[in-house]
Amino acid sequence: MNCLMNRLQSYLRMAVQEKPAARAQLRGSRAFPRLRGMLWLYPAGEGTLVTIELFHLPVSKAACASNLFALHIHQGASCSGTGDDPFSHTAGHWNPKECPHPAHAGDLPPLFADKNGFACMAVYTDRFRPENVVGHTVVVHSGADDFKTQPAGASGSKIACGEIYRA
Repeated sequence: MNCLMNRLQSYLRMAVQEKPAARAQLRGSRAFPRLRGMLWLYPAGEGTLVTIELFHLPVSKAACASNLFALHIHQGASCSGTGDDPFSHTAGHWNPKECPHPAHAGDLPPLFADKNGFACMAVYTDRFRPENVVGHTVVVHSGADDFKTQPAGASGSKIACGEIYRA
């Protein structure tokens, strides 16, 4: 455990000192116009340090609300879409090795929002490097990923999206 913590601390120090290799500015759908955030991707070891910050997530104020939101890298290049699915051009999860869910390269841990609709997270993944996902999209879903339902975890509608580009 100590080795893992030392490695994570090293990656975080590196990320703070270096510019991200890629980023995405997230915006909410028409139903969630105030939802905004940023995703930053830093090369770290054999993978990527993913950091994200979101504001105005649609949370429940109930005492025991989970306020969990799925986060995925999608294969599509555009956050455009249709009236029924404002982010339909994001397509499915980014899954270059055709693995079952939740082993898609684009599957990430859920976001835990506070009662004010704020969430931030940093996670290391060795499933991709920042340059691998440039030109794809990052999507926040309305619910939690159940990590078993195929093909995408029954995580609900797409409520926010960002196009990933080189920083």
